[in-house]
Amino acid sequence: MITERQKNILRLIIQEYTNTGNPVGSKKLMEEGIKSSSATIRNDMKALEEHGLLLKTHSSSGRIPSMDGYRYYVDHLLSPAEIERDELETIRHSFGKEFHEINDIIEQSAEILSDLTSYTAFSLGPEVKERRLTGFRIVPLNERQIIAIIVTDKGNVESQVFAIPASVSSQDLEKMTQIINDKLVGQPLLTVYHRLRTEIPMILHRYFQTPDGMMNLFDAMLGHAFEEKVFVSGRMNLLDFGVQEDINQLKSVYSFMKNTDAITHLLTSDEETDTQIAIRIGSEIGNDLLDNMSMITATYEVSGHGKGTIALLGPTSMPYSKMFGLVDVFRHELASKLGAYYRFLDE
Repeated sequence: MITERQKNILRLIIQEYTNTGNPVGSKKLMEEGIKSSSATIRNDMKALEEHGLLLKTHSSSGRIPSMDGYRYYVDHLLSPAEIERDELETIRHSFGKEFHEINDIIEQSAEILSDLTSYTAFSLGPEVKERRLTGFRIVPLNERQIIAIIVTDKGNVESQVFAIPASVSSQDLEKMTQIINDKLVGQPLLTVYHRLRTEIPMILHRYFQTPDGMMNLFDAMLGHAFEEKVFVSGRMNLLDFGVQEDINQLKSVYSFMKNTDAITHLLTSDEETDTQIAIRIGSEIGNDLLDNMSMITATYEVSGHGKGTIALLGPTSMPYSKMFGLVDVFRHELASKLGAYYRFLDE
């Protein structure tokens, strides 16, 4: 257990360090309102160091927070800061423009959040877990090209042009369409995804001489319907915190940032918790590449359309109070914008 004065000292050290990046000494803490002698404050700082909450730097008598210190602060001492009025106006102005697709709003939200914070921002639209495949059509363009049209029950229509291998006949395409409509249309997308990897390959072996080629075509046509659209903005902001001294780590992190499946997993790993805003610090993020960073993940809900996620990836020394307050306001503004857009579509 630490005393109330030690809690105040830890809180002030973290707030000062995240604002300035400089180690904090007893003199600064006295200036910030700790009403004790310099010697008493230094003893408290030493006690916090022994608890593993502070680290002593080599260059001065000041202290900086440890990973455990940040964790204690976030869990017990964090008080969200009120968002600045100009930041709120920037968010509302950015969401006030005309959008033509839901994904445009999701993508814009990542850009706004990254611009406001100078960190890397992620945005994942309302979840597709309950979405169903309600329609599938193939429209021939010529002998070797088709358009595949996929419709889901949330109003999403996906269309894409595909080149057909010479080994696939028009009769094969008709049979493919029949299989999809008989076996997959009307099913939740996750069920469709599962059947594509279990039941459908066995069916293809019964009907086609080249089942592997047909399976690849199935995957190409239907696979993108299951991708939860994750948008990332501010990837290059990673240069400003934590990885600038290691070019190999930077390359690895940047490659990771382009892996949609990995990012989706990263953003949805907090789903088992009840909290709407989660802060993971260092190794808690669950990826060795991000051990010197922190991630704030927030969920929002759009009535009738599920939940989405926004997140910020920044240094462990981010100003948590300010970022927490900003993310909290931002998720409500995004949910409001999406709700209004869905209502417009329904009308």
